[in-house]
Amino acid sequence: MPVIRYLVNDVDAALPFYKILGFKLADRWGPPFAIVKRKSLSIWLSGPGTSARKKLKDGAVPEPGGWNRLVLEVADIKATIAALRAEGAKFRSQAIKGPGGTQVLVEDPSGNPIELFEPRPAESNP
Repeated sequence: MPVIRYLVNDVDAALPFYKILGFKLADRWGPPFAIVKRKSLSIWLSGPGTSARKKLKDGAVPEPGGWNRLVLEVADIKATIAALRAEGAKFRSQAIKGPGGTQVLVEDPSGNPIELFEPRPAESNP
């Protein structure tokens, strides 16, 4: 089963965002850590105080954000965008149409990017 770990600033703030994307809370280990699942994908949400957020030997502190991202296929990108906007989600881009479908880049409440992708209908793919 694929697992992704995302560093978040506040697990409680992240959970409603992931619920809109079809994730269900699978486990919670105190305030700083939760596991959400969607189909066969698990995301470990690691907040402050978890081992994934501890200072490294060189003094660097792991933090959320960056440009590597999880890509989630959605059935209706316009409806998903509307639901996320209603919750105050920040988008890094507008929806962009490409040869395979439509995509948009949204941030979870801690700034981690999620690419939402709605594929073109099969009859319109080359």
